[in-house]
Amino acid sequence: MKQNSAFLLREVAGTLVIVPVGKAAAEFSGMITLNATSAYLWQLLETEQTVQTLTDALVARYEVQQSKAQQDVESFVSKLKLVGAITEDAQ
Repeated sequence: MKQNSAFLLREVAGTLVIVPVGKAAAEFSGMITLNATSAYLWQLLETEQTVQTLTDALVARYEVQQSKAQQDVESFVSKLKLVGAITEDAQ
């Protein structure tokens, strides 16, 4: 999975958000607020990733247990899939 190019990371009033552009803006008229951890995951999603590679990256970067990191990644990915911000298409 990787980022859908119709969603961009922006900083708005000091807060990081993912916003839809183009056709995606008509389908999802909101934004997704990110904390530092989710912004890191979003940046990793510029290239093809799996839940496992994202989990491993969190464990390597932060002091977090594997099970908690995986739970957080799965939750984040689920939310992104729900709004179409990530794609499953391998390139």
